[in-house]
Amino acid sequence: MGRGPLAGPVAAGAVILPPGARFRWLGRVRDSKQLTAAAREELAEHIWARALAAAVAFVPVRVIDRIGIAEASRQAMLAAVGDLGLRPGHLLIDAFRLPGCSLGQTPIIGGDETSLSIACASIVAKVARDRWMSEREPEYPGYGFVTNKGYCTPEHVAALGRLGPCDLHRHSFSPVKEMVAERDGPEALPPAAFPLQPAMSLVAP
Repeated sequence: MGRGPLAGPVAAGAVILPPGARFRWLGRVRDSKQLTAAAREELAEHIWARALAAAVAFVPVRVIDRIGIAEASRQAMLAAVGDLGLRPGHLLIDAFRLPGCSLGQTPIIGGDETSLSIACASIVAKVARDRWMSEREPEYPGYGFVTNKGYCTPEHVAALGRLGPCDLHRHSFSPVKEMVAERDGPEALPPAAFPLQPAMSLVAP
């Protein structure tokens, strides 16, 4: 979660739901992008309380700029699995594989729209990342992180034009990359990033 923003870490969630779970709130679980912020917050509380295991892991901006968003996303996913405290038997992953993981895994295109466990992982990851970005607002005032969460909104782009990039901005992403090059010269840019990958969440069923 958080592969597209101009600022902030990338996050991955991992969730193990009880076999045959029939919780009433599961009927409201969707791809996190289809839910309101209030609905995500409420559902995240249920997920943390009722899942057999759940975890969220972040990979920071400096690593994203060094190795690219795709590899940083994989590292976040691996870390989330490692933090579960319960070894999963198999992984369902939205859209692509984790080559560095020895566990059995099934990539599912559009997984957060078809798998409850993947959707739950998407929700806890987005809620955790959104909270983290909101908490940075006092430290980096003026960018609107409490509302835009680092995404490329008109408000955020306008703030970048006024203030320039801060430490939370991804220097390998446009238009931040061009602003850094204009300010500091091309030598200040990080190595070329890996290409963006399809949306993903990670789940251990």
